[in-house]
Amino acid sequence: MASIFKRRKGKNEPYTVQYVDHLGKRRTAQGFTDKGLTEQLAAKLETEARLRKSGLVDAEQEAYVQQKLSPIEPHLAAFEESLADNSPKHVRLTMTRVRSVVAGCNAAKLADIKTEPVQAFLRSLRKGENGIGHRTYNHYLQAVDSFLNWCVTTKRLLANPLIGLERLNAATDVRHQRRTLTASEFNQLLQSARSSRKCIQRFSGEQRARIYILSYMTGLRKNELASLMPRSFRLDAAPATVTVEAAFSKHRRKDVLPLHPALVAMLREWLAGMADSEKLFPKLDRRKTWFMVKRDLERVGIPYETADGFADFHAAGRHTHITELLRNGATLPEAKELARHSDVKMTMKYTHIGINDQARAVAALPVPQTASEPASSAAPAANGALHGRCILGGSEGHSVSSPGVEGSDQKRQNPCGCKGFDKDRRQSSSTGKLEAAGIEPASRNVSAKASTCVAGSFTLSLSSPQPAGCPSS
Repeated sequence: MASIFKRRKGKNEPYTVQYVDHLGKRRTAQGFTDKGLTEQLAAKLETEARLRKSGLVDAEQEAYVQQKLSPIEPHLAAFEESLADNSPKHVRLTMTRVRSVVAGCNAAKLADIKTEPVQAFLRSLRKGENGIGHRTYNHYLQAVDSFLNWCVTTKRLLANPLIGLERLNAATDVRHQRRTLTASEFNQLLQSARSSRKCIQRFSGEQRARIYILSYMTGLRKNELASLMPRSFRLDAAPATVTVEAAFSKHRRKDVLPLHPALVAMLREWLAGMADSEKLFPKLDRRKTWFMVKRDLERVGIPYETADGFADFHAAGRHTHITELLRNGATLPEAKELARHSDVKMTMKYTHIGINDQARAVAALPVPQTASEPASSAAPAANGALHGRCILGGSEGHSVSSPGVEGSDQKRQNPCGCKGFDKDRRQSSSTGKLEAAGIEPASRNVSAKASTCVAGSFTLSLSSPQPAGCPSS
């Protein structure tokens, strides 16, 4: 039985209600200054406790209702705290988008976030000349989705109210199309950087050339390149590797990638005299790398933007890296693993295969023979086919034929006996090392100061003078 009383005597002092809840615990609640109203409140609290105890009212369901009707700001602060394990940039972007949607919908509590207000607000962001594109629209929706899913996980909501709200097709509204560089354009980019006497974004011409080369030959992103130190490389391993720690990798996993033999020779020179914990490119992640590429391209008359898209830093490095892997014989699964993508569909977005590449692939098909044609009339396979064996630089991972098993090895690789199959396959050199796709075997006496290597279809100069002081642009 609930009881009411006053803790202090006085006409304007409120009554206190004391009752037993459904769990058998004694509770107190503040009543009113009027005794009759306080008695009604006590009866209400006692009745609700009895209904919960008998199971007629679901206490858990009632807790969800209370959470939905509570102010939304404490929930947003708790969600931001849960993102602490991610990068600061990810936390900032996610919370900015979530708070924008919450403010745009005038949501004061969780119950105010519904499908129609959210959809109406996002559609308003797309209006006008400076409206957001489909991809940005999806990013906003994804951020709000992550917040609401977190609310479900932490038992603040029973279900995500935005389930069923469809994303837009980002392929129909591309705002920043990227293009890869050709072999000639990439070589000119390197020459432009090395011949420049100006600093751009606080990097000298030689430093910029090294950044471009490392980006293209490894496919690493800007933030990942900025994290590299001499201890990130294992140049004496077989094969030589570079390691990107999980704290700097986009998918928050430790990545170990093989290195091109020609790049290993360059890195031995670049890392000479550096401390193990010294950054190769200090504060690169804070620099406008697209501006570096733009200035170096414009210096040699190459447009930064064409009808095919922008040739920014990500395009000149990572996009070109993945595209050249496929052009030089790597399979799609191998390119996916080297790009560290979770889905092959993402790898395809980085692949820029044009009509010339398609023509070479078609020309590589073996020509069917008729009875009237001689066996020697089959067309030779074209070099640079889009599909074939992936031959990485270095002897590791290659199978060198041994005496007595050459015939069986050839039969295993060409079971059908097609004359056009693997006609231009590269063989091992006299030194026992295989020549990788488009890579000239390096001699034993390589000069670190002046030598040349061919990486893929790009000829990269190893001549790298020490960076000196240079005037700012």
